[in-house]
Amino acid sequence: MVHRLRRFAADHWVMAIGLLVLLYLFVPIAVVAAMSFRDAGRNAPYTLQNYRFTWDHWANPFGTAGIGDAFWTSIAIALISTLVATILGTLMSFALARHRFRGRAATNTLIFLPMATPEIVMGSSLLALFVASGVQLGFWTIVIAHVMFCLSFVVVTVKARLAGLDPRLQEAAMDLYANETQTFLRVTLPLVMPGIVAAALLSFSLSFDDFIVTNFNSGTVVTFPMFVWGASQRGIPPQINVIGTAMFVISFLIVLIGQLPRLRRKA
Repeated sequence: MVHRLRRFAADHWVMAIGLLVLLYLFVPIAVVAAMSFRDAGRNAPYTLQNYRFTWDHWANPFGTAGIGDAFWTSIAIALISTLVATILGTLMSFALARHRFRGRAATNTLIFLPMATPEIVMGSSLLALFVASGVQLGFWTIVIAHVMFCLSFVVVTVKARLAGLDPRLQEAAMDLYANETQTFLRVTLPLVMPGIVAAALLSFSLSFDDFIVTNFNSGTVVTFPMFVWGASQRGIPPQINVIGTAMFVISFLIVLIGQLPRLRRKA
């Protein structure tokens, strides 16, 4: 019996550590979800003591003044930034992965700079650029800033997908009399699409969640992370926990739906 337990522990200790790490990561999310159902006012202590369950906050998630405008502003910025960054990043990924040109190595290096640069440095640099150019800070300066740092993540993600793509599949399509456009639309693009979708989801999350770069370049525009930061100075409204929990659930469902085809193929 003892030998079996030792054998089981030796075979599964890596999985056990992984589960503990996941548990550690999900504990704060579980607390936020629990607080979204807590019957308490805005200035109530952020604690689970004397917990009383209620659906009232979920019935009116935009009940706090200003939270709805801030949320939809962040959604709009994230959608526009994601669309622009995904299109530009995908085109750049194909150029870097499929073509040889002068400056290709330098471009590959420069792509990583926005990822390695501290956000406070990037935010202050963009602020100086906008002020020196006479550009009024607001919605579109936030979009430009978000596109700049999302672009690197898109290029890296899509390029990794392209690197793992078997070129023989496209050669086979060309051998079967498909032209370049047909090969791209029917073979290359469907194979690369999971990487593009993953890059878009990552870009949306980074844009929606960004605070530091946004705070430097927002002007009078208030995004959801900025609203949360401002509200935390006076007392966190329960609706913030509701929106945070809802965004997590939606993201989890999107990832789960994306994994269903692969799980069905394995079954």
